[in-house]
Amino acid sequence: MKILLLEDNNRLNATIVKRLLAKGHKVDSFVDGQEAYDAIDNGYMCFILDINVPNLDGIEILKKIRDFYHETPVIIISSSVELEVIRDAYNYGCNDFIKKPFFIDELEIKIEKLCNIRNDIVELGPNCQFDFQTSLLQIGDKEEHLSRKERLLLNILITEKGKVVSFDKIQAMVWEGNFASLDSIRSLMRRLRKKIPFECIETVVDVGYILRY
Repeated sequence: MKILLLEDNNRLNATIVKRLLAKGHKVDSFVDGQEAYDAIDNGYMCFILDINVPNLDGIEILKKIRDFYHETPVIIISSSVELEVIRDAYNYGCNDFIKKPFFIDELEIKIEKLCNIRNDIVELGPNCQFDFQTSLLQIGDKEEHLSRKERLLLNILITEKGKVVSFDKIQAMVWEGNFASLDSIRSLMRRLRKKIPFECIETVVDVGYILRY
């Protein structure tokens, strides 16, 4: 999962990055608010924002994020105990507020909860399982090694099971903010479908895909 981190305390920034990388996430970290603001459309699945940072504060960035991403989790981390600051954070759409100092484990738990990160094994059909922890597709006694994009796509479909996952969301999350043509998305889906030995992914014409199992 790709995460944007804005924290101007270099030591805390590095500590958070180290932990998130160890959990297998991809992290773009910033100490400057304007630089983080300029990067928010790069396909992140979670935002972690400090409030009091140079050039542009976290609340202003939160407002901009909500203009584009209504559901992407945003966690505010701040040393502020002012009720008005906390109220503003929630009013403008943050999902959670963590007061400094905090344990990194607390942040990790909140990320896992808000982003629906799972570590279980999902049954996709007869003798077919997907292991979230190893990202392996197990079909009987055979293991299918998925490419990075195939894993990301299947992860999103499983997390959003029963809901339509739009082409735009697939582009943002699987291509991590980079452009992907509709042909590229369809080609990736064809490759994934070939590795799953039964029909469980439906096409919603001109919209996206939905996983049913």
